[in-house]
Order: sequence, then structure tokens, then C-alpha cells
Amino acid sequence: MNLDQFRQVSEVEWRVEPFGKMRVPAVIYADAALIREMDDKVYEQLTNVATLPGIVQAACAMPDAHWGYGFPIGGVAAFDADEGGVISAGGVGFDISCGVRTLHTGLKANEIAPLKARLADRLFARIPVGVGSTGQLRLNATEMDAMLRGGARWAVEHGYGSAADLDRIEEHGCMAGAEPSQVSDQAKRRQRDEIGTLGSGNHYLELQEIVEIYDTQAADRFKLLPGEVVVSIHCGSRGLGHQIGTEFLRQMVIAAPGYGIDLPDRELACAPIRSPLGQAYLGAMRAAINCALANRQVITHLTRQVFADVLPGSHLTLIYDVSHNTCKLEPHTVDGQSRRLYVHRKGATRAFGPGHPALPGDLRDIGQPVLIGGSMGTASYILIGTEEGRARAFSSACHGAGRAMSRHQATRLWHGPALVDELASRGILIRSPSLRGVAEEAPGAYKDVSAVVEAADRAGLARKVARLKPLVCIKG
Repeated sequence: MNLDQFRQVSEVEWRVEPFGKMRVPAVIYADAALIREMDDKVYEQLTNVATLPGIVQAACAMPDAHWGYGFPIGGVAAFDADEGGVISAGGVGFDISCGVRTLHTGLKANEIAPLKARLADRLFARIPVGVGSTGQLRLNATEMDAMLRGGARWAVEHGYGSAADLDRIEEHGCMAGAEPSQVSDQAKRRQRDEIGTLGSGNHYLELQEIVEIYDTQAADRFKLLPGEVVVSIHCGSRGLGHQIGTEFLRQMVIAAPGYGIDLPDRELACAPIRSPLGQAYLGAMRAAINCALANRQVITHLTRQVFADVLPGSHLTLIYDVSHNTCKLEPHTVDGQSRRLYVHRKGATRAFGPGHPALPGDLRDIGQPVLIGGSMGTASYILIGTEEGRARAFSSACHGAGRAMSRHQATRLWHGPALVDELASRGILIRSPSLRGVAEEAPGAYKDVSAVVEAADRAGLARKVARLKPLVCIKG
């Protein structure tokens, strides 16, 4: 992407002042090298987002931004319902509430090393993964609606984990305002036996070693110690979320002219927040958030079972669980005034700073863990939210490395078997039902996650706490 299109504010902030129908500026938080690597569609999509009704302050992009559907992936935008603000299904994405959950094992990497292959095999056998994967849970209509209302709380009530987990999950494990009645029968059918499954694409379960600490105070509060192993789970709302996104995008495209919305791109389809369609989507999307939270909770339970079998006496505790494809109603201060805004984060992680009332009591004074997944075979990171990030990008940070090329391009450059062998030579065990899927997710198909995280840190969006390296990756 051409840097001449932007006004440089700092080494990691680049701005496009409003022109044409833009209502607010467009801002990218990244260094020059990362922006040059971004495709031109990021600029086009971000400036298009800035034209939407009721948008507040700026349309923002994170350091891992790349082309998406309507909104760029890595896009953040906030809307005020009192000013005719809209909600966009494309601004949330198809994998609603895709997110990352990270757990302590309390074990050192050298303790796990002799059992690494056994753990990899057991996890792969126990946790369904891949396209169309199904789990042992099969929900009837009543159970489905209860899960969509209850999220991780529903899962805990049914024996999947403990109440202590809920304190370390966003929304305390249950998104209020979910309306299962707004979720279509087709979406529910797709999810009927997919709870407790990872899915495909960039979703994974990884065993990771903590290899570097940047912030000793935050690491101490998160109980992160060098040499210890954590488990990270990356997945979302599976078929249900995708179906909701597909259906509501279609409805919003058709309805937009009737609401007087002139779309610069059909993929930016949206509806006024307070319209019947906007409210229907909110209810369905919140149900999908609960679906994703329940899904990660059940996978956590299955993971704990495997560890208990292979390493009797082990005890996995939750560090945090946070999503990166949502729209949330949150209080934010804009121009010195507190306003309740609908914050879209598409491929962007919520990153609340110190003092935020939504945080668990034992973390409130320090800030929220921000979980950044790497590409297969590369580092992942734990960061912490900052007060500065609240002002800059509505308490949002990057969510991962961000793709540098399409999956089709990746399969032309890498081959699954060779990649599995190469990673094994580096001590990283891969288990996947699809060697083509492994090639699609090759580390080289992604941007440098360390550069992305460094830019987020320098921009004040979130602060680095720890770097993790993969030991085992269960991949869709």
C-alpha cells in the first residue's frame, strides 16, 4: 500500500483526513513496513467504513489489517445509536465471536517433553477438528436455545468446567441480550452437533512454552513463568455464526435503500441499530457469542480430561478468554463526553485497560489480558490492555499475524507433508486431518506476528507481557 495516501502522525500512526462522503478520519496503527505490505483494499475498505451513518471519532485498523468482507479484517469502528448509528454484519464477520482462550498447565516444558507426542495424539483423538467436524454433544431444540442464552455458564452448569472459569471469560461467560428466536432453524441445525469442536482454517489448539517475559509485574499477576506451558484454544461459533452472518448480510443489503443508507460497497451492508432489523441482528449475534463461549468451554473440559489421563494430578486454570469478532455496547469518552457506543471489532481484540468495571476483581487494577495468536509454527503473545488504547482505538488491539497471502497462493508454495516434517524438526508437533489445510496455514502465508505485536505495543494499543512458542498444534 502506498504511504503517500496517509498523513504520518507518528512512527506507528497514519491518518487519512475525511474526503468525499467520509464522516470521520481513517487511522491505521502500524509501522511503515507493515503498511507497505498491506493490500490496497485495506485503504479502500477503511475509508468506506468512515462514510457509514453514526460513526464516531475514526475508522481504525490494527497492525495486522488485511482485506476482508466489507470491513477490513483488523478493523474497528464505533457507532452512536442516538446519531442514527448502524450495525453491520460485515463489521463483525462470519465467524462471530471467534476468539482465544489460554490456560495455565502449571507444568514446565521439560516435564511435558517426554509425553509431548502422547499428548498430541490424545488431544487430536479427543477434540474434533476439521471441516464439518462434529462432537459428542447433540442438542435438541430446547437445549440449543438454552446454550444460546447461557454461553459458557450453560456449559459449566452441565458439568463442563467450574464456576471459577467464568470470572476469566469476557461477559463472565454469558452475553446478555441474546435472542435465540432471531437465530434461524438452519443456523441451529448447523450447530446441533458442533459444540466442542475446533473447526478448520486458522483455528487450533496449541501447547505453548512461555519463552520471554517483557512486563514482570503483569506476568506475575497473570501467573506467567518462563519455561512453563500453557494451552491456547482458538475457535468461534462454527456453522451457526457463519449462517447468521450470511443471512443478515443478505437482509441488510436488501433493506439498506429503505433506510436511506447509500452503501459505497454492498459488502458494507448494515441497518440502523434501533431498526427492527438491527435489533434482530444484535439478538442473533449475541446468541452466537454465547455459542462461541460455550464451544471454547466444552473444548477446555475435553482438554482437561486429556491432561488428567496423560499427566494425573495436573490442573489447568483459565488465564483469560476474549473474542475478536464482535459488536459490543460499551461506554467510551469522546471529546470529553461519555457515550455508549456500539463498537465493531472485526479481527481485533478487546483490550480494556486498568480500572475497567468489566474486568475480574483481581485484574481490574492492572488491565485485561490480550491474547494474540500466531500462525502455525510461530510465536504467540500475551499483552495487557492500556488506558491509552481506550482513547486511541476504543480499547482494541490486533488479534494475530494477519494473512499475507490467500490460502490458494499458500498451497502453491507449500506442501503439507513437507511442512509437518519441517516443523517437527524444530520440535513442533502438528496433528491435522487435512494436509492441504496445513499448507494453507503455513507460517509463511502470514505476516510477522512479532512485528505486528511490536507495532501494537509502540502505538499504546496494548503492552507486551510474554512471548510463547508452540510445542504442539492441533490444526483444522
